[in-house]
Amino acid sequence: MNRLMHRCLRGLLVAALVSLALTGCKNKPKPPVDFSGQLGEGELALRKISPAEYPDFSVNMTDPDALIRSCDQSIAYLQRPSSKNYYNPPYLDINHDRAIASVAALKAIMVEQKSQPRTPAQLNGLIRQMFEVYKSKGAPAPEGGYTDKVLFTGYFTPIYEGSLTRQGEFQYPLYKRPADLVTDPQTGDTLGRKMPDGSIAKYYTRKEIESTNVLAGQELVFVKSRWEAYVISIQGSANLRLTDGKTLEIGWEGYNGYEYVSPADAMEQDGVITKAQHSGKGLKAYFAQNPAAMDKYLWKNDRYVFFGSRPGGPFGALNVPVTAWASIAVDKKPVPAKNIYPRAMPAFLTVPVPADEQGTPKDFRGFMMDQDTGGAIRAAGRCDIYMGIGPDAERVAGHQLHEGALYYVALKPELIARYLPAMPPKQAKPAGAPMQNK
Repeated sequence: MNRLMHRCLRGLLVAALVSLALTGCKNKPKPPVDFSGQLGEGELALRKISPAEYPDFSVNMTDPDALIRSCDQSIAYLQRPSSKNYYNPPYLDINHDRAIASVAALKAIMVEQKSQPRTPAQLNGLIRQMFEVYKSKGAPAPEGGYTDKVLFTGYFTPIYEGSLTRQGEFQYPLYKRPADLVTDPQTGDTLGRKMPDGSIAKYYTRKEIESTNVLAGQELVFVKSRWEAYVISIQGSANLRLTDGKTLEIGWEGYNGYEYVSPADAMEQDGVITKAQHSGKGLKAYFAQNPAAMDKYLWKNDRYVFFGSRPGGPFGALNVPVTAWASIAVDKKPVPAKNIYPRAMPAFLTVPVPADEQGTPKDFRGFMMDQDTGGAIRAAGRCDIYMGIGPDAERVAGHQLHEGALYYVALKPELIARYLPAMPPKQAKPAGAPMQNK
């Protein structure tokens, strides 16, 4: 009896321990997804998917006129001879002809949709009939592989007041591209600072530039607050209302060669902001109450951007204007490295976006064009939506921090000849494309 009771008690104890272990496993939190996690060596962000995995294209919430304009900008880029370098070798099975025909075909569909609207079912069927679909692998999964999830943020072009001279409230400079900044003539990447003996050293960090007068005399314009100057450097462009009533449009003209580091990550680790405040809006509110903390946190980001007059923009990384709610910024690599995503191509987004300035989320499905990149957009799991110009766009972009899915579409090979536009006469080589700094 005692032996039997001992076995029963031992069995109950083992069962209890197993149950406790299983409960502990269930309750153990999963490691967070690292949306800045990099792809494996030589990997691309997209994988071709089967028709069974295609998203529902029946709803395109992108404004047709905006999408048509954005398509025109991608076509203008792809008609430049230099764009062929980014499709040689092809991206998966997408060569240069297929890329430009894909954009032209989507534009044709949108033009027809305006004059003879298709039903949602017809639109979905047409896209599926004409295009093959590729899906972003997204961020790496903690347990291995990829999540198919992309973190979507928003960016914008601020409108602030500015002065061409330092006076009154206008004490915070934005600098021109320095003469001693050396960049690679092929890729545009910053190499460093040219020294008097001809050697090249690392360029000055943000802290060195802001805490000294090392760039004195190279100021382009002055703004009213340090936060505004920082926002402009992150967004990569601005429209400045000058004291004489004129507007100065400025854009990216180079950077000091350092990778972007997020001040918000350090602030969250220190417990001064929460995950929910991990946005431009949250940082602005914190620094308004704690301006002295700017030295500690903003100087963690060594990256510094230089500006010039850039009328007609804002311009993206392809050196064509970006279109509000019809252009995205994703990771790009210079030639001869493989592209992370195929530049200038049509993308399809399924993600919550802010419905108003309070940030109320609504589901969004629609096409946008891959036309930009940024200092903070450096992985397959990140995508930035261009949300427009001015205070309204700034408020909405400050709320955009949602996970979603990112697809690209490429015209079926047998349809390429039908949609391939005539190439324009060969012209002088355009200036190097500016690279935005979101």
